[in-house]
Amino acid sequence: MSGVTLSLTGKVALITGGSRGIGAAAVRLFREAGAHVVFNYRSAKAAADALCSELGGAKYCVGIEQDLSSSEQGRPLVEATVGAFGRIDILVANHGVWPSEDASIATMPESQWHHTLAVNLDSVFGLTQAAVAHMQRQGRPALGQAAGHIVFVSSTAGQRGEAFHADYAASKGAIISLTKGLATELAPDGIYVNCVAPGWVETEMSLPALNDPATAPKIFATIPLGRVARPTEVAAPILFLCTPYAGFMTGEIVNVNGGAVLAG
Repeated sequence: MSGVTLSLTGKVALITGGSRGIGAAAVRLFREAGAHVVFNYRSAKAAADALCSELGGAKYCVGIEQDLSSSEQGRPLVEATVGAFGRIDILVANHGVWPSEDASIATMPESQWHHTLAVNLDSVFGLTQAAVAHMQRQGRPALGQAAGHIVFVSSTAGQRGEAFHADYAASKGAIISLTKGLATELAPDGIYVNCVAPGWVETEMSLPALNDPATAPKIFATIPLGRVARPTEVAAPILFLCTPYAGFMTGEIVNVNGGAVLAG
């Protein structure tokens, strides 16, 4: 009796923000599942090179230095993926910024607002537009089979808001709406669009808050499981959504938050 396997053999995945945190965990899991993977990084070249080497080198895994702070910067990353492995079957839009300093709406610099939305939303538009165009050209499979998978990474902040981080909450709330809109739009093409909404995760982006003696107790008090997630605990649901086992799921917001937000 063979065991259950989550296989992506023969698939090509683009995972953004892949050199650390949730992204790096996803890159590892997707490679373990048999996918060829391209990921981008902004400045962590040493970490990106080490990850590629760990996962078999450029024959299987490619890291590309690419900033993602505009729609225009997303498109060439998709083209580079197709150039590396001939196609794109999966897009995981995981990258993002979270300004860690509290900023009230009355005092938030306009530049911060625009930068957060540029990274967290505008670049996702460019990535998605380019990826969908390739997936559509690759052809519509038989009914019940996927022509492509898109998984966006949102946040609990996009579901319940986050005081003093209105820019981040607005960008992540828009990602949830984008998921729902594209799911129905792209279903006839066999392209599945889903979203994972993590709560607090043990990543470099969240460490300043998690290590703050004044802030950390407040964070843990909101999580029924009493701890933050490990990156792999978010990456694994992302992987699942790109397998045939999720073949009847599209437009879903998968909560990975330790019980902190019980809503879709």
